[in-house]
Amino acid sequence: MRLEDATVVVTGGTGFLGRHVVDEFTKCGAKAIAVGSRDYDLRARASIEQLLADTQPDALVHLAAVVGGIGANRAEPGRFFYENALMGIEVLEACRKSVGKVLIAGTVCAYPKHTPVPFREDALWDGYPEESNGPYGLAKKMLLVQAQAYREQYGLNAIYLLAVNLYGPGDKFDLASGHVIPSMIRRFAEARDAGAHEVALWGDGSPTREFVHVRDAARAFRLALERYDGPEPVNVGSGSEISIADLAVQVAAAVGYAGAIGWDTSKPNGQPFRRLDVSRARSAFDFEASIDFASGLAETVAWYEGQRLP
Repeated sequence: MRLEDATVVVTGGTGFLGRHVVDEFTKCGAKAIAVGSRDYDLRARASIEQLLADTQPDALVHLAAVVGGIGANRAEPGRFFYENALMGIEVLEACRKSVGKVLIAGTVCAYPKHTPVPFREDALWDGYPEESNGPYGLAKKMLLVQAQAYREQYGLNAIYLLAVNLYGPGDKFDLASGHVIPSMIRRFAEARDAGAHEVALWGDGSPTREFVHVRDAARAFRLALERYDGPEPVNVGSGSEISIADLAVQVAAAVGYAGAIGWDTSKPNGQPFRRLDVSRARSAFDFEASIDFASGLAETVAWYEGQRLP
């Protein structure tokens, strides 16, 4: 679709990824409307229908989600399943009647726990997700089923992207609900400032993770909305992985923490390995990540330190 002069609603548009997606669309000449949780209740059909009546969008990008790290997923598995599934189901049902194109943000947590590396999209149904975030991953995966069913029955042009772990400026640095990179940055910065001799992290450091900068992810969403119309899910990532132990060393160095790094093996590791096959995104809509991890991490640390200044 042509984004210039198009009206695009972005649910979750006031969040971490959403703000960057809105900026990306705006630069292309679209009228991007950011919708936050205080604007409309996406769990209620009537509220969603009011949103669509108020905005008359040509396309809708569904990013809104209840998200968090391993601790948050373990603490509220019921809420993570119910609210994520309900929002997506109601948004798609409302959109099928009046919206030309819908882009749904899935999650890498939907993949089976022991998916062969690199994760290929056709392995999505080969097993149950990692238990610590299984309810969240399954709730988001149900939206792929709905999108494909609605395409078949109603002709809705709904596409589905599976984004890997995001990082970058503007992330959520809350220790209780934040993801791994912002949580590490905050913990190492606070330990540095307090003169602590050791920081203990969850697990044993052996799992691997893949990260993609939030601006790269936003560009992928824009390219997919412009160029992709297929029913199959598409991975969005950088195509490279790093162990949590090596990540901790890099983050500590970027923050300037010189103490020891310990591991609390009573806490879960999460999924053992995580790296995506990103060839479909390259062939389907010409996306490749462009921001190297070292510079992206330095930018994220600098942003966080700037926010902490009085």
